[in-house]
Amino acid sequence: MSIGTILLIILVLMLLGALPAWPHSKGWGYAPSGGLGLLVVILLILVLTGRL
Repeated sequence: MSIGTILLIILVLMLLGALPAWPHSKGWGYAPSGGLGLLVVILLILVLTGRL
C-alpha cells in the first residue's frame, strides 16, 4: 500500500466520524465533515494525478 492510499483511508474514516449523527456533535453542523470532505477530494486528486 502506498502512503496516499493509507492517508485516503484515514481521511475517509475521519469524515465518517465527523458526521453530526451523535449527540455530542449535533451542534457542530456540517463544518467538520465539509472540511474533511475537502481534504479527501484534494488527496484523491493528488493520488490520481500521481503527485502523492
